[in-house]
Amino acid sequence: MSDALSYEDIIDLLELEANATCGFVRITYTSKLSFGANALPPPFARSGPVGSALYFLVTPHAPVRLHRIRNDQLYHYYLGDPLELFLLHGDGSVERVVVGPDLRAGQRVQLLIPGDTFHTARLLGSGRWFFGASTEWPGVTPQDVEIGDVDRLATKYLSVAPEIRAIAASVRDALTAGGGPR
Repeated sequence: MSDALSYEDIIDLLELEANATCGFVRITYTSKLSFGANALPPPFARSGPVGSALYFLVTPHAPVRLHRIRNDQLYHYYLGDPLELFLLHGDGSVERVVVGPDLRAGQRVQLLIPGDTFHTARLLGSGRWFFGASTEWPGVTPQDVEIGDVDRLATKYLSVAPEIRAIAASVRDALTAGGGPR
């Protein structure tokens, strides 16, 4: 089914928009239920939605920028090529996980990214595009997102420094070229 659709089709059909952290995005859900200031422990000592969800599409020209979100996130694979994620945990450990359709090869169709985990990703397979979703709790607000300092994180996570730098360079190139495939 994914071969029948192009990434341009998905962008148009689902009304995705260019995003600063992960290709193209459309927020599909923000809970009407909210929590009040100081209802949750830091860093959520603010009011906000209980949960949120979004679609996201990654292409070679609209990659995943090194970032972290304070909130726990659950990635979901829907269509396209697999996505290799690099999770940079606060304790200094690194995890490489592939989100994609090939369960026999160990790919996952869901992946939990713990809150405050810096992460970035690159396309695998034919490298055309990845289409998935993320659900978050509590719901994400702009102050929950932080862009990573590539040099600082590459120094701390030496085992994946070349990959972090390469992905950052592809993000820089995509932004220089106009920020997306359109």
